[in-house]
Amino acid sequence: MARTDFVDDFLKGFTCVIITGASSGIGRVILSRLGKSGTAAAVFNLSRTAPEGVPNSLKFSHLTCDLAQPHEIEKVVGELRKLMPREGRILLVNNSGFGAYGEFPAPDLAHTLRMVDVNMRAVVHLTGLLWPDLKARGGQVATVASLAAYQPTPLMTTYAATKAFALHWSIALDAESRPYGVRCVAICPGPVSTNFSKAAGFTGSTGIGGQTAEACVDEALHAMAKAQPQVITGWKHKLLGWFSARLPKPWAAAIGLRVIRRLRLDRYVKKA
Repeated sequence: MARTDFVDDFLKGFTCVIITGASSGIGRVILSRLGKSGTAAAVFNLSRTAPEGVPNSLKFSHLTCDLAQPHEIEKVVGELRKLMPREGRILLVNNSGFGAYGEFPAPDLAHTLRMVDVNMRAVVHLTGLLWPDLKARGGQVATVASLAAYQPTPLMTTYAATKAFALHWSIALDAESRPYGVRCVAICPGPVSTNFSKAAGFTGSTGIGGQTAEACVDEALHAMAKAQPQVITGWKHKLLGWFSARLPKPWAAAIGLRVIRRLRLDRYVKKA
C-alpha cells in the first residue's frame, strides 16, 4: 500500500478528530492533510484563533479556548461533548505549545509560567477530561513534544523541560492505555518552519536549517498510522536525538550551551 493511502486509511478510521492550535504551524498542516484524506470525521480545533482556509471537505468546527486557562478547558470540553459524534474512535492531537529563548526566566516569569501551563498542564488536563471517552471508544492521543526533549537545553531551559515531560508522559501513557485500544504517540520535531520563532521572542528567521512543516507532518502522520510510541522527524534530527540522549546529562547541557552560544541567537531576540 502506498504511504499516502496508508495515512488516508488511518485518518478515515476516526469519527472525531480534536486538534489544539490548528490555526498555524504543524497543526494547520495536519488540518490541511485531513482535508485531503477523505475522512468523514467531525474535526474540532481548540485555540484562541480560528484557522483560515479550512478545507471545504471537512466537517469542521472551531471552539475558542485559551489553553492557559483551566476554566476555559473545562468549558470547551463541555461544548465538545454536545457536538462530537457519540460513537467511533477519537483522535486527539495535543499540538499547542510555545517556547522562549534566553537566560531563565527570559523573556519574563509570566511568559515562562504560561509556557508551563500550555505545554504541560493543558495537555494533561484536556487528555484527562477526554480519557473516559477514549478508553470507552478507542483511538489515539498524539502529543507534539520536541527534539529538545532528549537533553537539558540551556537558554531554552523551561521549554526543553516541558517537552521532556510531554515525551515521557506520552510514552508511559501508551504502555498503560494499550489494553483499552488507545495508543499514544509523541511527535518530536527539530527546527520547523512555523511561528515558533516569533512566539519564542525572535524578531525574524534565525537561519537555522530545519524541516518544512509539511515534511514534519508527513513523517508524524506515518508514525501515528503505525502507532509508534515516539518519532523524531528528519533524519539529521534522529541522529542528534540518538546521540544527545546517550550523553551524561551534565555533558549534554554543557555541550548544548556552547553550541547554542556559537549560533549567536541573541542577534535575533527582541530588545526590551
